[in-house]
Amino acid sequence: MFDTLSDRLAATFKTLRGKGRLSEADIDATAREIRIALLEADVALPVVRAFIKQVKERATGAEVSQALNPAQQVIKIVNEELVGILGGETRRLRFAKSGPTVIMLAGLQGAGKTTLAGKLGRWLKGQGHSPLLVACDLQRPNAVNQLSVVAERAGVGIYAPEPGNGVGDPVQVAKDSIEYAKGKQYDVVVVDTAGRLGIDQELMQQAADIRDAVRPDEVLFVVDAMIGQDAVNTAEAFRDGVGFDGVVLSKLDGDARGGAALSIAHVTGKQIMFASNGEKLDDFDAFHPDRMASRILGMGDMLTLIEKAEQTFSQAEAEKMAAKLQKGPKEFTLDDFLAQMEQVRKMGSISKLLGMMPGMGQIKDQINNLDERDVDRTAAIIKSMTPGERSEPTIINGSRRARIAKGSGVDVSAVKNLVERFFEARKMMSKMAQGGGMPGMPGMPGSGGGPGRQKKKQKQAKGKQRSGNPMKRKQQELDAARRREEGTLPAGGQGGQGFELPDEFKKFMG
Repeated sequence: MFDTLSDRLAATFKTLRGKGRLSEADIDATAREIRIALLEADVALPVVRAFIKQVKERATGAEVSQALNPAQQVIKIVNEELVGILGGETRRLRFAKSGPTVIMLAGLQGAGKTTLAGKLGRWLKGQGHSPLLVACDLQRPNAVNQLSVVAERAGVGIYAPEPGNGVGDPVQVAKDSIEYAKGKQYDVVVVDTAGRLGIDQELMQQAADIRDAVRPDEVLFVVDAMIGQDAVNTAEAFRDGVGFDGVVLSKLDGDARGGAALSIAHVTGKQIMFASNGEKLDDFDAFHPDRMASRILGMGDMLTLIEKAEQTFSQAEAEKMAAKLQKGPKEFTLDDFLAQMEQVRKMGSISKLLGMMPGMGQIKDQINNLDERDVDRTAAIIKSMTPGERSEPTIINGSRRARIAKGSGVDVSAVKNLVERFFEARKMMSKMAQGGGMPGMPGMPGSGGGPGRQKKKQKQAKGKQRSGNPMKRKQQELDAARRREEGTLPAGGQGGQGFELPDEFKKFMG
């Protein structure tokens, strides 16, 4: 969603780098470019004015003029001010001291409240709570059925005594749900209310009546992040008509410009608490202003990536795998490789995971074009092998490759490439597990020592590449040419000394 804004800001900061001193004209030009970038991202004008004023005041002060690297200092200021307009610190849910915690969802029709109720329920369950979803949207056709399906998929409780479709009293359903939750030992009640097509006074009053009936601990306003400036107007109307404690952004993975996310917290004074960034029930998490600012500025989001990894990978499994690798590369089998790959897949979309890494904004087009099905194809190839082949891939010959390719529905070359990549990855992982560092990286542990030692290795490799026998040398050259055509030998070498990208990345990386 913030790609356009990120690109504009990156281009602006690029002109600052390399300058030992920033003049007032440089700061004015930078502020002007940032203002244009924010306005193009559909950020509310009052927010843009306040933001630019703060940035200019700080950029012309001593913290930049006396800095060793003024450009980095300006980026730091922009980052801090961006965190400020996004709400500052992360806001956590307030839980009731006794009885079930009541969370009421409100918002426009089409904002995605019902689906988001399921996502919130699943998230709460993952936090160790026992949530109950309550169907109080009795206006929209099939809203009750939809919430029931979402609750079942999320694995949480559902209270839906009325069929909906215009039948039933939503205020009474909300009131009765509290007693039902107490009787069934649910500790969090999530009330899904009817959406509005606009600022509908009748339905606004209904939301106020439900609020008065259940006295919620949190009223969350669900806003579609793609509706732009109107999101701010709607949020202000809800704040004045019903009142809310926090904001939930839905559809954050859309292709709109994202100004609503940068405007709502500042204009309404209510912080963004959660963000939904995909269609799956797992695509939902707490909103962290500092992490979002970091993503917008192209610095990645390593903390969220680490949290996802901690939730997916068990400590015991990680220690077991490390112990295996320390014993030697042959201990790591294709079964282990498949298990690791499936664990990574559980973390979510590969493209989204790569996008959280610092510096990935420079190749975001390639990342966005990654085919997630390549992981499934790799899994199919491994699962088409026998247990013996998975534990000892060296036995996979031509006839076995043909059988595996037929079983997994791929070309024979795909099987061959997978096995060769596995051997390379196994060597690298084993070396890193044994404290060898990243192989082939000059100046890093495990890179082969100093320059003299590297030259010696290069000479040894060069001696192995060409035979003194003319017939044998000719055959080596033919083999090297064939391997280059197949993509199994790095260009410029015959001995496989370079780093080889996986085939599924090569076609997107150019």
